Amino acid sequence: MKFENVLAELNGFGRFQLKTILLMVIPRMTLPFNFLLNNFIAAIPSHHCDISSLDDGGLFRNLSQAERLLVSVPLQEDGTLNSCQMFAEPQYHLLLNSSNMAELPTVPCQNGWVYDNTTFKSTLATEWDLVCDKRRVNRATATIFFMGVMVGAAVFGYFSDRFGRKIMLLVSYVTAAIFGFASAFSYNFAMFAAMRFFTGLGISGISIITIVLCIEWVDIKHRTAVGVLMSMDWSVCTAALPLVAYFVNDWRHLTAVATTPLFLAMISWWWLPESARWLISTGKVNRAHFYLSKCAEANGREQFMADVKPEVLSKVILVENENRKYSYLDLVRTPRMRRLALLTAIVWFGVAFTYYGISLNVTGFGLNIYLTQFIYGVIELPAKAFSFFSLSKTGRRLNQTGTLLMTGLCIFCNMFVPKDKGLFQTAVGALGKMFSEATFTTVYLYTSELYPTVMRQNGLGFCAVMARCGVSVSPLIMLLEEVWGHLPSTIFSLVAVGAGLSAYFLPETKDIRLPETIEDVELTRRRSICASDEKAQL
Repeated sequence: MKFENVLAELNGFGRFQLKTILLMVIPRMTLPFNFLLNNFIAAIPSHHCDISSLDDGGLFRNLSQAERLLVSVPLQEDGTLNSCQMFAEPQYHLLLNSSNMAELPTVPCQNGWVYDNTTFKSTLATEWDLVCDKRRVNRATATIFFMGVMVGAAVFGYFSDRFGRKIMLLVSYVTAAIFGFASAFSYNFAMFAAMRFFTGLGISGISIITIVLCIEWVDIKHRTAVGVLMSMDWSVCTAALPLVAYFVNDWRHLTAVATTPLFLAMISWWWLPESARWLISTGKVNRAHFYLSKCAEANGREQFMADVKPEVLSKVILVENENRKYSYLDLVRTPRMRRLALLTAIVWFGVAFTYYGISLNVTGFGLNIYLTQFIYGVIELPAKAFSFFSLSKTGRRLNQTGTLLMTGLCIFCNMFVPKDKGLFQTAVGALGKMFSEATFTTVYLYTSELYPTVMRQNGLGFCAVMARCGVSVSPLIMLLEEVWGHLPSTIFSLVAVGAGLSAYFLPETKDIRLPETIEDVELTRRRSICASDEKAQL
């Protein structure tokens, strides 16, 4: 009897599993809020040099505000005020003839900037003047956060395989909550950057542990449904984020709001189960029996567990050495695991790199930032329906490959849409976002099914590290538009295509029993088509 047989007898998708999924929704609300927070808190509103110091009580004082700007700040080619330069001294002759400003001497802003507060009351840029020469520092805030997520993936991936899913989930709640609120109260940019790094570290644990804990509690037949269902909260909250940001338009308040759900998550943590798969694979059969009995009680299958003793569970998952401690080195010790680690690393890098390349560029389409972000969130909902259908019919491998290739194609096509066609550009971008979201929905489920139970969190942690490498680089790639306008889009397209081709060489996992040990990966596993077949083997 295998663990899948036990789950099938307990109703592998009953009230117990639904309760577990719903309890996970609370902390997962913070994921899109924090991952996409930079779009709003690091936004750069229109600005120009502060010219108030030029008011010497003479002629300048008698001018209207529009006239003061005309004689003090040069215009750009599109007719807007220059954001970073001012005239070396007021050019009063421009009041009579403002047609030629090309030869007039200019200097960088001498006394700071004046910002347009129409859209944002306060952002990082307006708080610490992260504009002009410091624009790259402002862009780096997303990279710093995702570097923390990258480190957190490695840390929580290792320790949740070592000490369990549940306890490390609590650690991630506490870490993200403490540093999330500390970010909101930062008194300088250096402190803010450090706090966001550690917030990302904690958030990473929530991201990788919740999906694994849910997948490990459901049977074969419902893994696809649960994988898609678990990603719905991301899409809903992605669409909700611009609504929240519209009413909470101060960056400190918005950062605090994004962190608040974690306090409720700490309370709900007490009702979460530990992974029975992990407990059995580490020799903790008595605790596994306790949680399986809870599952049986909730799902109305008490009689089955009454006949199953703890010692029987020790034979459900066969492990050579229950005391063995697995680490990231086990990813490269055997041939198939090495191949699996290499291919999944490329796929995860490409999925995250392209997804955030689109998601973190919401200001690049000429439409209202709130509207664009809302469209990006809503378009993910049909992506979920598409993923559920395609994962059920075509399997994981072809779905992962196809959606990555379509994402790359949409990004490539968007390069040829004229800049003045903002609505059409947004439509193509949203279509790319839809396929990109489908790749993310698939990759979490696919990877959880590829790695064995004893290495599942290590494997997912390693993949998440590679993903965060992609995310960390993604905002910086946008700076390459200074070299050539289409260079960022070209790079995003090529990476998506490369990741899609790599996914094609992964094994299919649709309707296959989850591997429990490294030996299961190295040897050819016997396929189980559905839960009813599992029952027939009892």
